[in-house]
Amino acid sequence: MAAARPSGSWSGALCRLLLLTLAILIFASDACKNVTLYVPSKLDAEKLIGRVNLKECFTAANLIHSSDPDFQILEDGSVYTTNSILLSSEKRSFTILLSNTENQEKKKIFVFLEHQTKVLKRRQTKETVLRRAKRRWAPIPCSMLENSLGPFPLFLQQVQSDTAQNYTIYYSIRGPGVDQEPRNLFYVERDTGNLYCTRAVDREQYESFEIIAFATTPDGYTPELPLPLIIKIEDENDNYPIFTEETYTFTIFENCRVGTTVGQVCATDKDEPDTMHTRLKYSIIGQVPPSPTLFSMHPTTGVITTTSSQLDRELIDKYQLKIKVQDMDGQYFGLQTTSTCIINIDDVNDHLPTFTRTSYVASVEENTVDVEILRVTVEDKDLVNTANWRANYTILKGNENGNFKIVTDAKTNEGILCVVKPLNYEEKQQVILQIGVVNEAPFSREASSRSAMSTATVTVNVRDQDEGPECNPPIQTVRMSENAAVGTTSNGYKAYDPETRSSSGIRYKKLTDPTEWVTIDENTGSIRVFRSLDREAETIRNGIYNITVLASDQAGRTCTGTLGIILQDVNDNGPFIPKKTVIICKPTMSSAEIVAVDPDEPINGPPFDFSLESSTSDVQRMWRLNKINDTAARLSYQNDPAFGSYVVPITVRDRLGMSSVTSLDVALCDCITENDCTHRADPRIGGGGVQLGKWAILAILLGIALLFCILFTLVCGASGISKQPKVIPDDLAQQNLIVSNTEAPGDDKVYSANGFTTQTVGASAQGVCGTMGSGVKNGGQETIEMVKGGHQTLESCRGAGHHHTLDSCKGGHTEVDNCRYTYSEWHSFTQPRLGEESVRGHTLIKN
Repeated sequence: MAAARPSGSWSGALCRLLLLTLAILIFASDACKNVTLYVPSKLDAEKLIGRVNLKECFTAANLIHSSDPDFQILEDGSVYTTNSILLSSEKRSFTILLSNTENQEKKKIFVFLEHQTKVLKRRQTKETVLRRAKRRWAPIPCSMLENSLGPFPLFLQQVQSDTAQNYTIYYSIRGPGVDQEPRNLFYVERDTGNLYCTRAVDREQYESFEIIAFATTPDGYTPELPLPLIIKIEDENDNYPIFTEETYTFTIFENCRVGTTVGQVCATDKDEPDTMHTRLKYSIIGQVPPSPTLFSMHPTTGVITTTSSQLDRELIDKYQLKIKVQDMDGQYFGLQTTSTCIINIDDVNDHLPTFTRTSYVASVEENTVDVEILRVTVEDKDLVNTANWRANYTILKGNENGNFKIVTDAKTNEGILCVVKPLNYEEKQQVILQIGVVNEAPFSREASSRSAMSTATVTVNVRDQDEGPECNPPIQTVRMSENAAVGTTSNGYKAYDPETRSSSGIRYKKLTDPTEWVTIDENTGSIRVFRSLDREAETIRNGIYNITVLASDQAGRTCTGTLGIILQDVNDNGPFIPKKTVIICKPTMSSAEIVAVDPDEPINGPPFDFSLESSTSDVQRMWRLNKINDTAARLSYQNDPAFGSYVVPITVRDRLGMSSVTSLDVALCDCITENDCTHRADPRIGGGGVQLGKWAILAILLGIALLFCILFTLVCGASGISKQPKVIPDDLAQQNLIVSNTEAPGDDKVYSANGFTTQTVGASAQGVCGTMGSGVKNGGQETIEMVKGGHQTLESCRGAGHHHTLDSCKGGHTEVDNCRYTYSEWHSFTQPRLGEESVRGHTLIKN
């Protein structure tokens, strides 16, 4: 019995196990697949515990249901807890039911939850079996949930090589999370290859880790290649979606159509993209004012549109919406954030301006101008101080003569009716105007039955006025011959009384008369020639001489008019040549064109006749005239005259025989263009003024400065006769001046470059010959040089029979004449040469 009891106990346990297995098999016979999720022993509410691939079983499922109310399954297969759960030591399972309501098709997925502490033992056993069955050293998919609660260290997987059957293998890892930041996050047991995580990881900071596993023997032998391991961090919905702006502000026009886009809001979520954690849904949760509801929001795009066309700015000009965004596709346990959206209603011109009255009455005195006679007002409900509110007034009828103008007062929006052209009571005693008003912006409802313009009638009464004389027309003309004798009279300006249409009793007075040529009769307004009239005077424009006349009545009322005296031309001016200077460049031209003008009218002017004045025989011998056209002729020289200036008298006659003589100054010049001859003085064309340019003046000043330097040097040299010779520094002779006669340069005499002392026979004397240059004599020719950078002396010792010697720099002897050149000799030698250089510089600058 004692032996049987253990056997019976073992048999009972075996039976129970078989029954449980049979029940599971029967229950799972209709299952699409089984899924095992490894979770901690304690699960918080609304936590992601894993994902199930639903599409592998049923792609067309539109209804997902969980058999366990503690768990909820989303469309992407994410499994969430709805309540806090504490797992026991045994497995916990539930079923996911997938169904399609259209074809009544159903599928099941069984989900088993297993505690993570049992996973390690199972994996170790499985790895042992696999190690016996096949080679094991390949990347193994591995993942862990972000923000995991542990317990830590948390087992992830086992890395194992089948070479451990023959060797003692040590395992190690490197890479991010191990020996790189974040350091010490993962480690592997050296002997077992078990990979652990030491703390929770934030997926938004590290999406995955790629580490390298190594398998080595104790002596350092590496039987396997390094194995890359990728540890993916599974996302948890731990980040709230955030709107890109705290407050959105949009503007939309009133009366817009239904479905008009107001604006778009946007939010971001740091969780893993393309998952339920980042599937956002937008919605409007409040509106101020609350009714009517005028806006809707697309749940996916966040676009706000209108749901009504009754937006009226004149009633409500601003709406405030409270909007919400929620992840998990808007599921109740998704994280959410709210924001504010302000929608301003912009104005459109949907209200016409209307006159406050339909008729107005105003009055104005005749002959009054630029006065305001009436202000009209309008009403407009559109936004003040905008183009939809500002009024534009216009006169529709009654202003055919242009007497009135209506403008808008920018501050009050009133219409101001003004008189801009005088009214005449004798012509019209009353004017009836029709005025209209519109806005600056076009009316937005022109298709409606209402008229787009409001109108009103204005009656303007014209008041009579005791008027003065009227100068009408304001400009009157008379004709007079320009050679009219002094005392000649003519009709003048006439003004009249507008009421009597008579000129009696009106007195006249001159206001302006530029040259005092005429007088005016005070009673009749007629004019009388006071001085000789000249049509060609400078004050005459287009042959008309204007004077201003003031007309006044007995009451002192006045008017002003202009009298234009049209001067009829008389042939009293001979033609002449205005250009009296002619330049002929002989190398390039043999003639010049001359043009004559006549101040008289064309009827008394061309064609002209040109001829040489015959009083001088040289003129006829040297010059020739050929006519070109009615007003021009060609003057050419003959018999090859010399360069110079000539006076050529030419007679010009008009068609009626009136003539005048013009003496031309003709310059025959050796030039290419006329400007070449104009800007220089050449003895070949006579005397002329010499004009120096700024560079020529600068060259002259530099020459003068150089002469002063030479003079200063000679004076200093002369004053130092009784002193010891001094060596002049190099920096006082940094010049290049070479004046040389080099027909036969000598080489038998070289003078010292450092100054010298001369000794006369029978007497001693010292002479310093400056630092101006070195002189070389040979055969009566001399060379004077000033060379840059050296110490030279001027040969000033030229005497017959007085020869002395001086040691040179080369160690030889040199014959030296007595120093008897004076400054005047030096000046006479250098001045002509400097003058030539100055003239050359001046000529170059001018050219």
